[in-house]
Amino acid sequence: MTDTLDFPFTELPAPGSTLPLEGGVRWVRMPLPFALDHINLWLLDDGEGVAIVDTGIGDATTRGLWEQIFATLDRPVTQIVVTHAHPDHIGNARWLSDRFGVPVHATLGEYLWAHAIRDGHAGFTTEALVALFRRHGLDEARADALLARGNHYARGVPELPESYLRIRDGSTITIGGNAWRVINGYGHSAEHAALWCEALHVLISGDMLLPRISTNVSTSTVTPQDDPVAQYVESLGRFAALPADTLVLPSHGRPFRGAQARIQQLIAHHEERCGALLAALDQPMSAGELLATLFPRELDTHQVMFAMGEAIGHLNHLAARGAVSAMEAADGILRFARA
Repeated sequence: MTDTLDFPFTELPAPGSTLPLEGGVRWVRMPLPFALDHINLWLLDDGEGVAIVDTGIGDATTRGLWEQIFATLDRPVTQIVVTHAHPDHIGNARWLSDRFGVPVHATLGEYLWAHAIRDGHAGFTTEALVALFRRHGLDEARADALLARGNHYARGVPELPESYLRIRDGSTITIGGNAWRVINGYGHSAEHAALWCEALHVLISGDMLLPRISTNVSTSTVTPQDDPVAQYVESLGRFAALPADTLVLPSHGRPFRGAQARIQQLIAHHEERCGALLAALDQPMSAGELLATLFPRELDTHQVMFAMGEAIGHLNHLAARGAVSAMEAADGILRFARA
């Protein structure tokens, strides 16, 4: 499906180094301790300094690699922007902010969500997540494995900024004399911020537009009947009018051109998932029972968390479209049937 995309850069940045692209953008690639084994971060020329967009997971390995990069820079860090609050994006925001004495740009939704889940506020705990998944039919072994991890988020985000600079949809951040416009997106996280630079024709897409994998689109514990699929598809439409030559800088995978083609591929992907669920519903079934329909491969505990959220999200989407109805069975498990 990605043969319609153009990948202009074949080289990958080496660990602890940066790779210059174009328009004063440098590519940083940090390791992740997951099946998805890397994240792309970006350094932007900011005149007397450099701005950082996304920060990597908050562990010793990533911080050591950042120090290697800083040793090669002849300018200080002047600004920090986080696209959203997942650990691989915000994990080092506080550390970098303290180290360079500069503020962090973020949306209100992401800032509050990060503090709520890290501090274990009501509805944002691992216990709340597992309770939701059990209600949707996740088997006990997998549920217990998730519960045993505790607050996994806090391990990737050891601390958070106590204050921040709020960015909103349509607001701009000036970096190196260029205006980067915030484009909010939903469905993947609370209030994701992609950054578009008209002067450079560059989009920092965060996790909203990825070239090879589909963005995780999950239902949240605090909005268990929400329709993240519809939110995500609507958000993709916000990128549809960008110029055809836009260089997309994604958080995972290589930079690419062909945003419009990729948007259509991703919309079709979610339609295919909905179709697969409908085809499997020859009797009432729970999200847990339908996991293998969407994810036939073996899943580790971390992947189960995302897979269950996505299965529930797609079933909620079908319910919102009137294609399925939900019913609570005698065992307390929520099951879905074709309408």
